Amino acid sequence: MIITTTPNIEGRAIRAYKGLVVGEVIAGVDVIKDIAAGLTNFFGGRSKSYEDELINARSEAIHEMENRAEQMGANAVVGVDIDYEVLGTGNNMLMVTVSGTAVLVD
Repeated sequence: MIITTTPNIEGRAIRAYKGLVVGEVIAGVDVIKDIAAGLTNFFGGRSKSYEDELINARSEAIHEMENRAEQMGANAVVGVDIDYEVLGTGNNMLMVTVSGTAVLVD
């Protein structure tokens, strides 16, 4: 499966547009990670626990989008966009949405 942010794939012709395809993940941050991130915020530096959570959520959302594209009969997704939102009453949940156009290419 080819996944790209560009509207086309160099050297490959798009034979059919299958439609919009989306992958979503909402990830909660547990108390331990939240405490560790709070300490990082206080003392400065990067929050490895939050970074890992973000990387995992993004990977899962891309994988979900890829699976949905395959179910539509696509072998590529073009024009991919990744969005991040913070949710929850304590802003302790992360939503990652990955969307693009599922296509069939040569």
